[in-house]
Amino acid sequence: MEMINKVPRITVFFWIIKVFATTVGETAADFLATKLGFGLSNTAYIMSGVFLIALLVQLNLKKYVPGVYWTVVVLISVVGTLLADLLVNKLGVGLSTSSIIFAVLLAAVFFFWWRSEKTLSVHKIHTTRRELFYWAAILFTFALGTSAGDLVSEAFGLGYGTAAVIFAAAIAVTAFAYFVLKVDGVLAFWIAYILTRPLGASMGDLLAQPVKDGGMGLGTTSTSVVFFAVIAGLVVYLTFGRKDELTQRGLKGASAS
Repeated sequence: MEMINKVPRITVFFWIIKVFATTVGETAADFLATKLGFGLSNTAYIMSGVFLIALLVQLNLKKYVPGVYWTVVVLISVVGTLLADLLVNKLGVGLSTSSIIFAVLLAAVFFFWWRSEKTLSVHKIHTTRRELFYWAAILFTFALGTSAGDLVSEAFGLGYGTAAVIFAAAIAVTAFAYFVLKVDGVLAFWIAYILTRPLGASMGDLLAQPVKDGGMGLGTTSTSVVFFAVIAGLVVYLTFGRKDELTQRGLKGASAS
């Protein structure tokens, strides 16, 4: 059947991979910048270049390809994390301020996207212009989620575990609002998408950070490898199982998210 969308259908696999990708984004950024000694700025330059190459490949495809799509998501997760860390650690911007900055940038993307396309639905990403808006929005959701997650867990002193529970509860409330209260699907999707970033980041920090800092001490290497392996396994399954392709028929039956 003919593909009409450049992004996957929203299924449970989508949300699992997305959360795990955010965790990899958090731990991989720390691994490259700290453990390998590249430093924050150099890591940002390198990963931004790799991300742009992957994005160009994605933009030139005519249909959704799981391996390429999710590679871009993992890379944009790392870049979004690095953007937030650069703003805070290099430029000295507070976490509250950086969260506001990224929230405003995300709102601006949504505004111009809506003004241009009259829809923010991810079930209708079938032109290059819409896809560019889509990836811009995702970039700032990751940057916003990084700042917001650190704000709750570190600046507010609640710890990584408590922060993860808070964001998981917020996602559950969003799901209840969508499935039970029937709130707009597009709104519910983007709220959940934003919240999964700090959830994944808090999970990553909880697993990777030293015990003395409130983590479990597993380290960024082990955490990144395990989560990346799960992502790779699910992407292979989706590639051969065709479980998340959005076809013309699938679009008609899909929700507005």
